[in-house]
Amino acid sequence: MAEFLTSVTIGEEIARYGFPDGHPFGPHRMGVFWQEACRTGLDNRVAVRQPVAASVEDLHRFHDPSYVALVQACSRSGFGLLDHGDTPAFPGVFEAAVHVVGSALQAMEDIMAGRYRRAFIPIAGLHHARPEMAGGFCVFNDAGVVVHALRAKHGIRKVAYIDIDAHHGDGVFYAFETDPDLIFADLHQDGRTLYPGTGFSHERGKGEAEGSKLNICLPPGAGDSHFAQVWPQVVAFLQQHKPEFFILQAGTDSIAGDPITQLRLSPATHYLVTARLVQLAESMGHGRVLALGGGGYNANNIAKGWCEVVRALVETPPGQGWVG
Repeated sequence: MAEFLTSVTIGEEIARYGFPDGHPFGPHRMGVFWQEACRTGLDNRVAVRQPVAASVEDLHRFHDPSYVALVQACSRSGFGLLDHGDTPAFPGVFEAAVHVVGSALQAMEDIMAGRYRRAFIPIAGLHHARPEMAGGFCVFNDAGVVVHALRAKHGIRKVAYIDIDAHHGDGVFYAFETDPDLIFADLHQDGRTLYPGTGFSHERGKGEAEGSKLNICLPPGAGDSHFAQVWPQVVAFLQQHKPEFFILQAGTDSIAGDPITQLRLSPATHYLVTARLVQLAESMGHGRVLALGGGGYNANNIAKGWCEVVRALVETPPGQGWVG
């Protein structure tokens, strides 16, 4: 039997995915989380994996080759914008971003091979990146690449993507808007009050994918009690669709005190969401849960919120029969 249920990816290669000069998405984010994990003993309850790089061919599963080439060029020069203004290039941005994607792919492969039941990557969940451009501090969409790799390499068609970041996961949503097998559930601050201004309740998928997407808008100031009222909709939605693999984007910018958002969740909601998703995955017979750190710009919230995600991954029992 495997010693650990859960892996966590930690290393300078992904820590370097952070923008300089006081940018809210700075290179300190992994460190504040891991310091708290070590302080509370969580580091002794998980397998620590080193980051790995994705290949250019991996990136092309989701991203246009011309965009990948642009990021490579801007990474070498250290200058330029990768979108319309939110996501500046910096020296080495390509290398940092490909380690985010590669680490997500490694974690997915670990889960599919049964080495670990669950996995967490703190610097990942870059959900605003589109196939043709960056967006909202996100250069490459690791979740999107993982979805395509699951299908191409493992024949997994029905994948659930659940997002509790304060911002709508528009890069994932619109890339799979017509895909009936990408089961999408996103709880986020109302797009009329926050970037990227998308993710309204009527956006439920298009064509054959109608009804495979669930967007729940939370008003500014919404806290744990409001979240608890709408969360059962997500549980019922996932039970209806029975996905074969779960991806959680666990952004902590939905926790009270974030400097650029107005939601007021507590880290307890991050624990409860993660634990419930693990329970659902176990009840469906596979137990596959890949959690990605997502956004979050308050250091204390990052530390506490992500540790609650990992604690739920560690503490929720596996289904009977798992031998690792």
